[in-house]
Amino acid sequence: QVHLVESGGGLVQPGGSLRLSCAASGSILSINVMGWHRQAPGKQRELVAIIISDGRTNYLDSVKGRFTISRDNAKNTMYLQMNSLKPEDTAAYYCNVRLGSKWSDHWGQGTQVTVSS
Repeated sequence: QVHLVESGGGLVQPGGSLRLSCAASGSILSINVMGWHRQAPGKQRELVAIIISDGRTNYLDSVKGRFTISRDNAKNTMYLQMNSLKPEDTAAYYCNVRLGSKWSDHWGQGTQVTVSS
């Protein structure tokens, strides 16, 4: 179990940017896979991006080229830089760690991202 706290969400106009942060309660050096998920009202939670400890990243097709996931092990923090935001990016965003083949069931508070004029 790891305690994660998301922050950085807010209201932004289309085309704007936000940087989300995910602060872990302890060292993330031993965590192989971390990721950002999002959930919009009436929809299932979906995986947005993952980052592996070796630096590899993967993104949902709809966010490729716009979002960048990163991690700072020294700060025990993961980030999601979101640029060129679209209304369809509106959702609650959550970070999580992958334990074996599954994501941890200990979800954080999430941070709301609303893209609207």
